[in-house]
Amino acid sequence: MPAAAAGFGDETVSLVPAGAGDAQTLRYAVVAGGQRVGTLGLQDHGGGVAELWWELDEGARGQGLATRAVGHLIDHAFAELGIERVEARVNPSQRASVMVGLRNGMRKEGVVRGPHAQADDTGHLLLARLSDDPGARTPEGFRAMLNSSLPRKRGIAQLLVRDPDERVLLCRLTYKKDWDLPGGVVEVGESPHLAAGREALEELSLDLPPGELLLTDWLPPWGGWDDALCLVFDGGVHEPSLLEGARYQAREIRDAAFCTPEEVRERAADFTARRVEAALARARGEGVPYTESGRPV
Repeated sequence: MPAAAAGFGDETVSLVPAGAGDAQTLRYAVVAGGQRVGTLGLQDHGGGVAELWWELDEGARGQGLATRAVGHLIDHAFAELGIERVEARVNPSQRASVMVGLRNGMRKEGVVRGPHAQADDTGHLLLARLSDDPGARTPEGFRAMLNSSLPRKRGIAQLLVRDPDERVLLCRLTYKKDWDLPGGVVEVGESPHLAAGREALEELSLDLPPGELLLTDWLPPWGGWDDALCLVFDGGVHEPSLLEGARYQAREIRDAAFCTPEEVRERAADFTARRVEAALARARGEGVPYTESGRPV
């Protein structure tokens, strides 16, 4: 990264070179109204990647000065310094700092954890922008920023498959002792309806086209998992001989069986048993369409 150039900015906020901390770091003073109000830095990590940091005096905060200053430095890094990626590590509890990055088109990429991330071990939020990303103030850039920063929720699609005696098809999984309905996690960009059928085909080698949505069940955080939405689709009524054509995916499924309500309660986790019971009620035209951990709200 070349040495800092002359000052740059606009009539409101300008950046003035303030010396280098080391051979890879450029420092700039943030000047507003003729007064120095903060400091910005840019550290070259090599390969066209630079890390950005900023700090404003307390009396200068809340006026949009940091947003403008960071924007000027990002533009300068891309246009004059040959940088292709600018990133910043921000304390996620410091919302104002997070918003400075987001308003300049930086996107949330994840949380950096470890001994160098943050003293309280909650990690730093990693924000980044590439030189060829859409501009921060274009509709495309704004949508991309929102898409990276808005909450995302895991989706799970399952099938309620029954036999004529209303026993329910459950799968014995390889990665936990509890039995569960056939199905799995919905892939990014995939329809939950299609996911339910895809999972049955991949894991059981059974072609079970999903029917109507029977139940939406919210799963609260549990055992290291974030919360999720589980969508249970009608898998139809089939003879028990259906399983004669099943071929189990070795890394996922140990066994499968049609189970009575008593067997469901015995083999499945309590929240799964409640979900099965709620989905069965819906298949009979009873019950409610939405539950939380299998319980009506």
